[in-house]
Amino acid sequence: MKNLIISACLIGCRTRYNGETSEIPELEELKKKYCLIPVCPEQLGGLATPRDPAEIRDGRVVSAKGRDVTAEFEKGAEEVLRLARLFDCDTAVLKERSPSCGYGRVYDGTFSGTLTDGSGLTAALLSGNGIRILGESRVGELL
Repeated sequence: MKNLIISACLIGCRTRYNGETSEIPELEELKKKYCLIPVCPEQLGGLATPRDPAEIRDGRVVSAKGRDVTAEFEKGAEEVLRLARLFDCDTAVLKERSPSCGYGRVYDGTFSGTLTDGSGLTAALLSGNGIRILGESRVGELL
């Protein structure tokens, strides 16, 4: 059975910024085909849950209250990469639009719900190291 990195919020862990979950309906099917390695880059980077929402603005990750949390996001991304290598993962299913996990489209830093092209820090680091990234809307490609 192959190992698969997955955002912890997608398997029902209350790791999102607001302490909520984003559990995916395909979870049981995924568990039949993969050994899931749950990660939360924000928590691995030292941020608490719940925490202020954050978005990427001018290459930095900034909370809604103006706190620069880039260092925590970078640390979390490095820890996820370390786990992906440790468990020999070549694919990750990550939470879409997140400043950590979003791939291809993320919120634009205005906290207005506007999306822009780009990727979160973890998604970008994993992708740059040869790991395939899928958002939760594309999990069916693995089933």
